[in-house]
Amino acid sequence: MTGLHRRIPVSALVLGWLGVLPFAGLCGAALTGAVLPKPQALDALAVYAMIILAFMGGVRWGLAMISDPQRPSPDGTALTVSVVPALIGCACWFLPRPIGLVGLMVGFAGLLAYDLLTGQSFHAPAWYPRLRIQLTAAVLTFLGVAAACQ
Repeated sequence: MTGLHRRIPVSALVLGWLGVLPFAGLCGAALTGAVLPKPQALDALAVYAMIILAFMGGVRWGLAMISDPQRPSPDGTALTVSVVPALIGCACWFLPRPIGLVGLMVGFAGLLAYDLLTGQSFHAPAWYPRLRIQLTAAVLTFLGVAAACQ
């Protein structure tokens, strides 16, 4: 595989990091209370994290739907894994905020670990794991800092 196919496309890199900005802003708001009261900032952070975690599961669903001549229908395990992040996010909403934020961290880290373990078997581009590692590390940092500020 050439370096061109392994390089993260600029659009994916920029859009991915733009998606991290609300994590940073809401974490900062929770720490300072300057823009929103701390409880509201933590709730907003939890909601945004739930949305993004569900979105990441949706990426898995989309990749599972890619046609494979060797398999006439999508892999049931892949489809199941794609739904779990949304379920984790929803469950974390009902937990007390510091524990819920830690649960969301577990969801992000777990999905990343699964993605890295399954490698290219789920049809992702060669650059996708490198992008996921960067973005997930940032998300885990902001969620962890916000959870610790309780």
